[in-house]
Amino acid sequence: MIMEVRKASVAGQFYPEDKKELKEMLKECFLNSKLGPGKLPEISKERKIFGLIVPHAGYIYSGYTAAHAYYELAKDGKPEVIVIIGPNHYGYGYPLSTLSKEWQTPLGRIKVEKEIVKELIKRGIVDDELAHKYEHSIEVQLPFLQFIFKDFKFVPICMLDQSFKTAQKLSEILFEVLKNKDFVVIASSDFSHFERNEVAYQKDKIALEKIEKVDAKDFWYTVHAKNISVCGYGCITTLLLIMEKLKLESKILKYMTSGDVIGDKANVVGYAAVKFFKRVF
Repeated sequence: MIMEVRKASVAGQFYPEDKKELKEMLKECFLNSKLGPGKLPEISKERKIFGLIVPHAGYIYSGYTAAHAYYELAKDGKPEVIVIIGPNHYGYGYPLSTLSKEWQTPLGRIKVEKEIVKELIKRGIVDDELAHKYEHSIEVQLPFLQFIFKDFKFVPICMLDQSFKTAQKLSEILFEVLKNKDFVVIASSDFSHFERNEVAYQKDKIALEKIEKVDAKDFWYTVHAKNISVCGYGCITTLLLIMEKLKLESKILKYMTSGDVIGDKANVVGYAAVKFFKRVF
């Protein structure tokens, strides 16, 4: 049976299923002054941000880090096009896929940018329900975007194949499709997985140094050479390749681990919020 709407797969697990509870949790992610930005974002109209790296774990772990990224995006203003690239954790579906259906969260339905999705499909990216049906990496970004922008459209892209070759191909397609538009590309990724807290900090510092330099090839090869378990490394590489072409700068907004949030530092996951922007003098 073909689904008309991509229903929320991880509501009640990664974030609250109840609309009121979800709004309260999102508020807490922003308002927490120790872990989050400490205040609610205000929407601006002057756009400088074209890329973000945002984590995708359960909100109790990574929501505060994500709030730092979305706080900056809200301050920067609502882009014309929002693209979210997430890794495929479960292995279902095509190596590279999009989805033309609407998406559902407890905060309401979200439409996709159909014209851009059509352009992606024309260029070989498959419209694939199976790849997206259970995957959380894109879904968990949506309530944050609904919280700051209320109504918006977006473009979902799920990467099962995160090879450098595929990241190059995807970056070229996106650059061609987006080059005359006001856009932001969001790479959904967590960083080190199931390391001791001090090891996660050490490894992720190495990966983030490559990201700060906006060096896609060096980042991709470093996470493999140093065995840094960044789950969305291909998504980040795709983003970096686009940001390289635009000659943008980067800024690490926040880094923390699940251990910093819940106190168990023996077996943690790392989370980073990073923005890519053009400097205005």
